[in-house]
Amino acid sequence: QVQLVESGGGSVQPGGSLRLSCAASGSSYNKGYCMAWFRQTPGHERERVGIIDSDGTAIYKDSVAGRFTISKDNAKNTLTLQMNSVKPEDTAMYYCAANRPTGLFCSRRRGPTDFDHWGQGTQVTVSL
Repeated sequence: QVQLVESGGGSVQPGGSLRLSCAASGSSYNKGYCMAWFRQTPGHERERVGIIDSDGTAIYKDSVAGRFTISKDNAKNTLTLQMNSVKPEDTAMYYCAANRPTGLFCSRRRGPTDFDHWGQGTQVTVSL
């Protein structure tokens, strides 16, 4: 089993910064897992914000590239999303996701159905 717990969400003004964390635990989890951040707004599908492979290689959604950074701390089993220069359109519920490093390459896991494990989500609101 794998448990994921997000934290760090909240309200921030446009242009500000926010740091989300995801703590991973469970007997099945290991540093080889493919990890990702997704986000979702009401009435819309959950979309991938970025993904990070076991070697630290990260891929980002175009609209957040250069503003957001995903990192992993394998010693602490923690995934982080550093959000800088946030915009109102970044407002969403943010989810941490994980999947075993088997089958589909991590970089090709683009949709929610490509991940088996999810956190409960943390809300990010960007407004004046």
